[in-house]
Amino acid sequence: MRTSPGKMAVMLTACIVVLFSCRKNGATEQGTVSDEALDKIYKLGFSNQQVTRDEEGNYVVEGDILLSQAQLDAAPDLQFLRVGSEEQYRTYNLVTRLPRVITVSISSKLPASYVAALDLALARFNAENLRISFQRVSSGAAISIVKGNGNFLASAGFPTSSGDPYNQVKVNSAALSGQPQATVASVLAHELGHCIGFRHTDYMNRAYSCGGQPVNEGASTVGAVFIPGTNPDPDPNSWMLSCIGSGQNRPFNANDKVALNYLY
Repeated sequence: MRTSPGKMAVMLTACIVVLFSCRKNGATEQGTVSDEALDKIYKLGFSNQQVTRDEEGNYVVEGDILLSQAQLDAAPDLQFLRVGSEEQYRTYNLVTRLPRVITVSISSKLPASYVAALDLALARFNAENLRISFQRVSSGAAISIVKGNGNFLASAGFPTSSGDPYNQVKVNSAALSGQPQATVASVLAHELGHCIGFRHTDYMNRAYSCGGQPVNEGASTVGAVFIPGTNPDPDPNSWMLSCIGSGQNRPFNANDKVALNYLY
């Protein structure tokens, strides 16, 4: 997630400035990212602006999306690139072997209050009676919510080619300090959305929710496939918008529910 004046980015990673932002602005953050890597990120269809690295060496792009070196080395599939409006989009890979219970754990290194925020996020999904449901467990989870460090609020990835959800969400609790439970729940639900295959609703123009210069995230090799039935008009309240305002609550709106029920 990231923020701009009056907005926070709800991307795979995030940090708080005036609003939430997946990462802070600044040339120094790109200082450790080579020109070759930035070029590969761009060719994959992602923005190569304000790219950072996490503690494991992954690249954090567009505020909260994690890319490994292996993904950077993959050849972009230009056949699938498309530019759209503010509709809902998914990746090529989705969670399979449905119906399915996805277990989620949360690290004790995160504030105790995050347990209730996670329960709220999971309840939002479970209330939709999807073919996937979420259950909080103490260990051995399919998705682990862990404490992260860096210039982001939270970060995650996309489902694997074998049909499993991305297995980890990193949360920068220092950046989220002071935010109400509903905001933390919205951030967690957003990152879990990435884990099961959702792209940003405004992937084609992150300025829509974040402000600033328009950036088209691109479909890249992970895909940005339009979800039929979602509203083609601007959607200012989607839980998968790139940015979210400080203190804001983003439960699923009507468009989000259509997208969730179409996929799962």
